Amino acid sequence: MSDTVASSTSAVVAAAPRPAPGPAAFTARIAAGLAGVLIAVLVSGFNEHVTDIDLPDLRGALGISHDDGTWLTALYEAFQVSAMAFAPWCAVTFSLRRFTIAMIGTFGVLAAVAPYVSGLPALYVLRAVQGFAGGALSPMLMTVALRYLPPNVKVYGLGAYALTATCGPNLSTPIAALSFEYFGWRAVFWEAVPLSILSACLVAYGMPQDPLRLERFRQFNWRGLLLGMPAICMIVIGLMQGDRLDWFRSPLICHLFVGGIFLFGLFLLNEWFHPLPFFRIQMLRSPDLTFALIAVALVLIIAAANIELASGYLAEIQGYRPLQTAPLALSLALPQLLSLPLVSALCNIRRVDCRWVLGIGALLMAASAYGSSFITSDWYRWSFLPFQIMQIFGQPMTVVPILMIATMKLAPTDGPFVSGMFNMVKGFASVMAVGLISYLETWREHSHSNILLDRVGADRFVLAPVGDHYASLIQFAGVVREQAAILTIADINLVMTGIAGLLFLLLFVLPTRVYPPVAARVSPGERR
Repeated sequence: MSDTVASSTSAVVAAAPRPAPGPAAFTARIAAGLAGVLIAVLVSGFNEHVTDIDLPDLRGALGISHDDGTWLTALYEAFQVSAMAFAPWCAVTFSLRRFTIAMIGTFGVLAAVAPYVSGLPALYVLRAVQGFAGGALSPMLMTVALRYLPPNVKVYGLGAYALTATCGPNLSTPIAALSFEYFGWRAVFWEAVPLSILSACLVAYGMPQDPLRLERFRQFNWRGLLLGMPAICMIVIGLMQGDRLDWFRSPLICHLFVGGIFLFGLFLLNEWFHPLPFFRIQMLRSPDLTFALIAVALVLIIAAANIELASGYLAEIQGYRPLQTAPLALSLALPQLLSLPLVSALCNIRRVDCRWVLGIGALLMAASAYGSSFITSDWYRWSFLPFQIMQIFGQPMTVVPILMIATMKLAPTDGPFVSGMFNMVKGFASVMAVGLISYLETWREHSHSNILLDRVGADRFVLAPVGDHYASLIQFAGVVREQAAILTIADINLVMTGIAGLLFLLLFVLPTRVYPPVAARVSPGERR
């Protein structure tokens, strides 16, 4: 009898699954791997924004019309956002190290060959694949930070991730200016190559090698992939092309939104019931995660508007080139290399409630947007500086606490699911910002133009012809266009003020207090 029991026990032990290996100890080698992933994510963001900023010059060099050129950006964004949703599953299956190196290599190779691609369809395909590779890198940074960083520095890792959302986009303007002005249009693509090589080497050297888990393909979520990827691409393309095609007056935009939203609803339903989903939708029952996803979308919309409105004003009203706008972008980007670690250190103190850090940051961003609403035609580059200083502290003070609220209560197995959801929302927020700003610009500029013309007509203003040309009419049209653009920028800044105020109010409704990981080392008596 005892032999039977012993044999049964040993059989059960043998059949039990082996526990997953614990995370490797944090060393300088892993720190180098983390730095490689950080560089890769920054390079992906640089390439996205640099090509967008220099797109008018690229169109001239490649002989592409304006409408055709917009599809280069739309396809890149669509596949970038879709990759953010599915990359964490691939990283677990093929191993984080292998998948990251493969995506960096794909991204760098496509950047190297892009100037030599002939034919617009081939260039569209190249930008779509490159967008997918670049989007797949962003979730890797959050995954690495959550998995390998020890508790006392995990918040600093989240600060490094925040760097890609706040500092990275602002660095794109000087890179775009230097690439085109000094090295030619090919450098707009090639700027990604040397840093891609460096990041791949660091990842190959520093990241531990996990085993392949190809058995996951037995439960591969094919239905989720076939529903989710086209849904995300359709919605993103609709947002990117909506203003150009006059939104719902265009049958294409209507089909993209209706079809995309329908497929995305089916995708979410599939994720709820699938045994191995890309997203674990049940996690949205947590008010902290729900708040974090809403909050990061709001913050990134405000941050994108801050960049877009200031650079757009300087380019359209003052006639600045990217090289002349670059110092303003640098004044916002470079100080964040200091402010982000400082905010991370502040949030790493157990006595500090990160919700109030977030609240102060939201108020700073609201004050910045409200102050910028007083813009006039007399403003120049450094007129924006006082409000940019508020953004220097406001953006890190919002993003770092949001990341803490989203991740500090996670179980180890929840990391890939949250990384996928968080990064997809981050990608959607950037695209939503483009669509919202474009819509507001068109709507408010038309409204202000009509109001200004009505006022002029009510005052019985008469334009006198000069010679054979109505020079005064041309001058008058330019003045109306300029004033309408300035009033539009003021209106959009007021909208951003309202969004920041909404973020502040949500603090009183949704999130609960979270503590930094270092608090786990506090004794029970002190914790009470």
